[in-house]
Amino acid sequence: MADVDVILLIVDASAAFGRGDEFTLELLDPVSAKKFVLLNKIDRIAKNSLLPMIERYCKRGSFEEIIPISALTGENVETLLAQIFTYMPEGQMFYPPDQISDQQERAITAEIIREKLIALTEEELPYSTAVVIDRFEEEDKLYRIYATIYVERESQRSIVIGKGGQKLKEVGTTARRELESFFNRRIFLDLHVKVKKHWRDDEDTLRTLGLEE
Repeated sequence: MADVDVILLIVDASAAFGRGDEFTLELLDPVSAKKFVLLNKIDRIAKNSLLPMIERYCKRGSFEEIIPISALTGENVETLLAQIFTYMPEGQMFYPPDQISDQQERAITAEIIREKLIALTEEELPYSTAVVIDRFEEEDKLYRIYATIYVERESQRSIVIGKGGQKLKEVGTTARRELESFFNRRIFLDLHVKVKKHWRDDEDTLRTLGLEE
C-alpha cells in the first residue's frame, strides 16, 4: 500500500462500527499514502447520523477526505471522482491527446457487441460467448463491420437469435448505436451466430479466435 497514490477505505455506514473496522484502521495507521474514508450506503440511514461517524474517523485516523456516498443511487460519486483527481499526481502522456484508448478498434468493437449481447439476454445466456471481428472495412465516413458470435450449445444460439431473429437484431441495433457514438461515424454492422462446442477449453480454437491470452 505504500506505493499507491490514494487509498479508498469503503465503510458500510448502515452497519455498526466493529472490531473489523478497528483492525482495518490499524493496518492503515503506518501507511503514508493519501487516504479517503467513503461512508457508503447513506441511502439507508438518517442524515443526522452521519456527523458522529465523520467525527469518529476524523479522530481515529489521518484521512485527507471523508466522503459520504451511495453506490446504489450515485449520490456524491461525482464529488468522490473529482477529489481523487485532486490528489493524483500528474504523469507523463503515453498516448496522443486524441487517443482515448490503447485498445485496437477491433477489440473495442468486439467488447461493445458482447456487452450488449449479455445485457439484452440477461440471465438466459451464460457468459460462455465470444465475439470475433471477421472483417473491419473503413470507408469514407463509414465502417463496415462483420462479426461472429460464438456460443457453446445450439440452445444458446437460439437464445442469441431469438424468435424470428428479433434478439440478434436488437443486439445489433444497440451495439451499432454505441459504435457510431464511439467512432463518430456511420456503422454498418453484420452479425452471425455459430456454435463451437467447448471452445473455451480448446487451445487451438482460442488461438484461431485470437483469444489465447
